[in-house]
Amino acid sequence: MYFVLTTSSIWQLCHESFADQPWAASPRLEIPDGEQHKTLATVERIWQFLLDHRATRDDVLVCVGGGVICDLGGFAASTYKRGMPHINVPTTLLAMVDAASGGKTGFDYAGIKNAIGTYAQPLDTLVIPSLIVSLPPRELLSGYGEMLKHALLDTPDHWHQLHRLDLETEEGVQALMPLIARSRAVKERIVAADPCEQGLRRALNLGHTVGHALEAQMLAGGHPAPHGYCVVWGMVAALYLSILHTGDAGVSPAVIESPSLRTVLRQLEQTMLRYYGRPVCNCQDQSQLLALMQQDKKNTAAGIRFTLLRQIGDPLTDATPAPQDIAAAIEYLFSI
Repeated sequence: MYFVLTTSSIWQLCHESFADQPWAASPRLEIPDGEQHKTLATVERIWQFLLDHRATRDDVLVCVGGGVICDLGGFAASTYKRGMPHINVPTTLLAMVDAASGGKTGFDYAGIKNAIGTYAQPLDTLVIPSLIVSLPPRELLSGYGEMLKHALLDTPDHWHQLHRLDLETEEGVQALMPLIARSRAVKERIVAADPCEQGLRRALNLGHTVGHALEAQMLAGGHPAPHGYCVVWGMVAALYLSILHTGDAGVSPAVIESPSLRTVLRQLEQTMLRYYGRPVCNCQDQSQLLALMQQDKKNTAAGIRFTLLRQIGDPLTDATPAPQDIAAAIEYLFSI
């Protein structure tokens, strides 16, 4: 038997796209939209819904929505009666290229993004790229931010294709669609090589150390920003740190067409200013952002752990920059 987790707004907009699915008329729980509801209290609602309907470990929870739904639903399923299967049906670009695959689940706790979670691969992921045509611009750009990250972890050709798109035109949005599969393939390749994040999978954290801190601080300050926006801002800081940490020797003989890190940083800054603007938060006192970064679940005793780049496609996953360099990177981000 199937059970569906979604939100009322998502279901209203998208349910006709799923009318032929075997779970379309199944019992459904609709939770509120927004990162502010990615909490233990919402997880408890999902557990209670499953208990009230006498769900068993042979049933399936279908998570229809964006990243919050995929993360919450996957966590609730992975812990309900020690684990029931779940299917992800991403309805946002961000969820299609990120949250719906890879098996990371969880919820925010004590002001820390995804502080509690599990690894639980979905039974299946149903991706319908045509759904992105109806997305609001902020949702489209949020997913585009994660796609930019995947391109930086892949090849110069992928990066050039992606960052040059004009998403303010219908042609640009249409050109984005075939790149969704390529973005998903980058993540799936990395996850398959390191499913529990013991090494290579940490590359997917590019931009997330500063990005998650900004996301938490802006949410607490009443100016919530989409996840992908924060990732873009975090990648600007990470590329600045990459130049400090690894240098910028230019093109590697092994990758003839790879631009220098300074060139990539300039290109990313242009994309940021065009589509994302600057973070809206009080960063006069950097101690708050640093404190949030110090709570990051990826850290070690050596310090705050960053993923940096030597060049496109060549990540450095265990960098622990000096505090003064992290502070300089944050200052740089807000000076652009």
